[in-house]
Amino acid sequence: MKILTTNYLTCALRACKSHPNSFPLHFRDAELQQDSLPFNAAFIANILPRIDWSALLTTVAELGFTSLPAEKPAVVDEKAGMELHRILVEVCWSLLRWG
Repeated sequence: MKILTTNYLTCALRACKSHPNSFPLHFRDAELQQDSLPFNAAFIANILPRIDWSALLTTVAELGFTSLPAEKPAVVDEKAGMELHRILVEVCWSLLRWG
């Protein structure tokens, strides 16, 4: 599953729906894989306003990525767009254990 998808998922268990830790999901022991895909600047520019930035930062930090800025960029230059593309679109994860 792509990291972008995790920005839209919450815990579906009844017991955790009202808990503050139900979003974003927290991944422990995730296996990462990177698939090279063509860069689509228009997609990144269009998806950026829909991303919960603080949740994304939490998720990517837990997975070992530290290259994103603390604040969501208003405009994405090519370098930042390529990094977002790499993290959101190219990196896939499979879960070995829920945390």
